[in-house]
Amino acid sequence: MPSRSDRLTYVKLASVTMIWGATFVAGRYLATDVEPLLAATLRFVLASVALLVFMAIARIRLVRPSVAQLVQLAMLGFFGIYFYNLCFFYGLQYINASRASLIVALNPAVIGLASWVLFKERLGPAKLLGIALCLGGAGAVIVSRNPALLDGAANAWIGDLLIFGCVVGWGVYSLFSPGLNRELGALQTVTWSILLGTLMLAATTAFSGRLTVAVVQAIQLPQWLSLLYLGVVGSALAYILWYDGIRHIGATRAGVFIALNPLTAVICGAMLLGEQLTLPMLLGGGVILLGIYLCNKPLAPAKALGI
Repeated sequence: MPSRSDRLTYVKLASVTMIWGATFVAGRYLATDVEPLLAATLRFVLASVALLVFMAIARIRLVRPSVAQLVQLAMLGFFGIYFYNLCFFYGLQYINASRASLIVALNPAVIGLASWVLFKERLGPAKLLGIALCLGGAGAVIVSRNPALLDGAANAWIGDLLIFGCVVGWGVYSLFSPGLNRELGALQTVTWSILLGTLMLAATTAFSGRLTVAVVQAIQLPQWLSLLYLGVVGSALAYILWYDGIRHIGATRAGVFIALNPLTAVICGAMLLGEQLTLPMLLGGGVILLGIYLCNKPLAPAKALGI
């Protein structure tokens, strides 16, 4: 049986996928009203403020990292915040969100393969089968939601490449955090990486002329509420829970929970937007859950990247 600590970690990671599933709903309110790069910047400005306010209320001091740690944190901020968001928002200019979701669902396989290559993490038959089931289940959910998603425009390959950049960015953000997690803790690691990534986003948005007082003042209350959810809940809180999960069970076992994102997205869409929830979607969700179980079952524990 899983330990009490592992069960709590699974609950946290499942909660993260629910939070991230709902971000698709929040993002729809922003898509037509707020420029993508500006939305990404404001999202992480709000996330940064939320983290700093929480630390002030909890009387937790923001530690001063060493030069080596600061370089690592800047790398996490670049790949996990800056690079990921640029690839995501510009990739969606070429392909639809469902097609992008299908590519992002490759995350568990990419994280598992990179863990094996870079850190010699053992991938047994059960874990490999679990990753395959997560991929298949996520694909079934996404394709059932939008059967026409594979029909791309002439330049769809550019969007595919950019969205795959999201997978690479998130893989780096997940795989190269354990050392900092041990030394600084999840809260400090997430706060510093988000602060540094936000600075990169804000600088790019300002230099491109998209970050102006007039543009910010034009944003309406519903859009600000969506940004608050995306920043405070979908970024600040979810990133802390994600890093805490990696610290406890490793990047590969935590990574398979990402496969739940498409399922939680369609459930949120059904509950909040009245979208149809079909039998293939539910069956795909069951396959995802089976894959997560196989990757995390006690009889085949994964080596948690040296943790």
